[in-house]
Amino acid sequence: MSKTDKAIPLIVNEETVRNALPQLDVRAALTQMFRALAKDTAVQPPQTLTLLPGGAGDFITYLGAMAHAQVFGAKLSPYIVTGSKPIITAWTALMSMQSGQPLMWCDAGLLTTERTAGTTALAVEQLAPPDARTLAVVGSGAVAQAHIRHLAALRQWTTIQVFSRDLQDDEVKQRQVMALDQRVRTCARIEDCVANADVIALCTSSGTPVLADGMLGKPALITSISTNVANAHEIPPAWIPDMDVYCDYRQTTPASAGEMKLAAEQHGWHPRNLMGDLPELLSRAAAKPAYRKHAFFRSIGLGLEDVAIAFELFRHLTTQ
Repeated sequence: MSKTDKAIPLIVNEETVRNALPQLDVRAALTQMFRALAKDTAVQPPQTLTLLPGGAGDFITYLGAMAHAQVFGAKLSPYIVTGSKPIITAWTALMSMQSGQPLMWCDAGLLTTERTAGTTALAVEQLAPPDARTLAVVGSGAVAQAHIRHLAALRQWTTIQVFSRDLQDDEVKQRQVMALDQRVRTCARIEDCVANADVIALCTSSGTPVLADGMLGKPALITSISTNVANAHEIPPAWIPDMDVYCDYRQTTPASAGEMKLAAEQHGWHPRNLMGDLPELLSRAAAKPAYRKHAFFRSIGLGLEDVAIAFELFRHLTTQ
């Protein structure tokens, strides 16, 4: 289908997204977006959480606008309570800043996974010690596997250690994880996975800490992502005051990230103690960690990340 054959707005399903993903330059799109934030040519409002009536779940609205691309948009991500496993979906609306008309409405499930891993990769690229050699990944699902793909080339890792609670009993998933990189090794215990790691990527949907006191043998870079669970946090909030803390965007993350909120309420931490965010790191306005103590990078997922990767998808689909 040529560019002129495509009806706007595009309605893009998961299969079309999956086929397009190998052609998308996720890192470049995100890098340009975070640099735009640093130059005040992009706008990132706070995400909003809306509870559904009767305890039926919630949905998060992620918003953003980018002047360089002349687009704005919103992703809606519901968490729907069922009798068993909750339903989590995501769709992004991409709009034109020039005409005010919709450009694309796309399934954002796979795109969310890619932008989440891509954002972590930008942080690891900026923050990990140049001589980091051991990468630990906690989790083995789609997000964890995307993290392995995005992080594998960032340092000269000698080993990529992976742990999740169900991995040892799931031979299919073991094969999937091992096939991602020849350096991947699975661990039977989380303690063995993280003990001597230089970088630890937490890629779980846990609402409570997966790391505990005594697990880490040396200062490391710990990265953490988000889930819809209220005040979700993958590390103990009590650790935050004793870490070099970074995030994706300082204007919005501390008010949403569970461990930061709890550290402020219970452990005397304040968002002004943040060392930097990705716009500051990419513009060289933030200091790098010295690794006399642990460094922590927290990503909550930004609407601008969703807009940026949706625009990258839109460009690909309309210029084939």
